[in-house]
Amino acid sequence: MQWFEDDVLWSGFSEVVFSPARAARAATAVEESPLLRFPAGARVLDQCCGPAVFTVPLAAEGYRVTGIDLSPVMLSRAEKALADAGVEAELVQADMREFARAGAFDAIVNLYTSFGYFDDHEDNQRTLQNAYDSLAPGGVLVIDLMGKETYARWAGEAKAVPLPDGGKVFMHDQILDNWTRYRTDWTLVRGSEARYTHLLCWVYSGAELMAMFRQAGFTEVECFGDFDGSPYDNNADRLIVRGRKAA
Repeated sequence: MQWFEDDVLWSGFSEVVFSPARAARAATAVEESPLLRFPAGARVLDQCCGPAVFTVPLAAEGYRVTGIDLSPVMLSRAEKALADAGVEAELVQADMREFARAGAFDAIVNLYTSFGYFDDHEDNQRTLQNAYDSLAPGGVLVIDLMGKETYARWAGEAKAVPLPDGGKVFMHDQILDNWTRYRTDWTLVRGSEARYTHLLCWVYSGAELMAMFRQAGFTEVECFGDFDGSPYDNNADRLIVRGRKAA
């Protein structure tokens, strides 16, 4: 079993991975970001939708949304989140290495570092290819993650993240394989309880991810440093790449 198939991570650490603050930022991004503005009624695929952090606000905007995720626990939470918000979306348990619907979507999003999970780089490339094949002509793919350039500023120091109930999550990361991948170890401590998990991801630079988009067939490939459309430069906090399938 690979790390992303472990529901201990997604459920046991959900207050860190899917905090209320993150949900609020997601809703604001969908409402305000020019990168997440699609034609009215657009068919949108949310890859790795998790508990519907982006699926809910996208559906609330009137888009016809499909969310896919490998985790049944996350899909169950997504279903509840949609019901609580009074909006509808299709939810599918699927592996993004395998999920493709030819020409079925006008936009595809993969957000908050849900890309680069797989041990084999070619599996990450296949995810892009599946997205390309699933887009209608003129459709766009938007991927958001922490780029290699930003991660170089962030990595190395151990971190402690306080939780609202008084617990803490201790994080330590390391760079692997000549700056191609990183590993982050998390330990949650709450009273006498301790839980442990880890993440192991590829880390891509802006140039590397743009080249992967082009390899998959995308045109008009652009890099941004945040959801506001700012440039990807030394001030960037995120790496957002957008590409278009030719009309």
